[in-house]
Amino acid sequence: MKEILFALALIITSPSFEDGGMLPVQFTGYGKDVSPELVLENLSEDAKTIAVSFCDEDMPFTDEYCHWICWNIPAADRIPQGLPAGAAIEEPFHAVQGIGYGRHKYRGPKPPFHSKHNYHFTVYVLDTELDLPASATIKDVKRAMEGHIIQEATIRCWYQKE
Repeated sequence: MKEILFALALIITSPSFEDGGMLPVQFTGYGKDVSPELVLENLSEDAKTIAVSFCDEDMPFTDEYCHWICWNIPAADRIPQGLPAGAAIEEPFHAVQGIGYGRHKYRGPKPPFHSKHNYHFTVYVLDTELDLPASATIKDVKRAMEGHIIQEATIRCWYQKE
């Protein structure tokens, strides 16, 4: 009898917020503007690197407004909170941060006019490192990841200034 192996689905959670819940102010442009910790379950043994994006789904002039894009994160079961700013980061690991919200860093929600916006963190598990300059945008990264995504998962949140 032939053995069939099924890859388990990647699961993302965060100790900072629940999937579909409100993002706490410390992770927004109204707070400390730090990236939250993301915990990854069922990471593939074939994973070489991870890319993560954080995007706003409710900007009226685009279908996805990227606040943060980071790639070449070493495969691990968590992405720690508070990754530093910079095109290339060296601590807590070496990775590249592209252009998101006009900067090389995590930029948290700051929706205008006290409106409620929906956001999502998407983690891409890759079988390679991406050879891209730090000037790359989310579209550039998505193009470079084609054919290299082993797993992909999303965790959603929302924010509205009180």
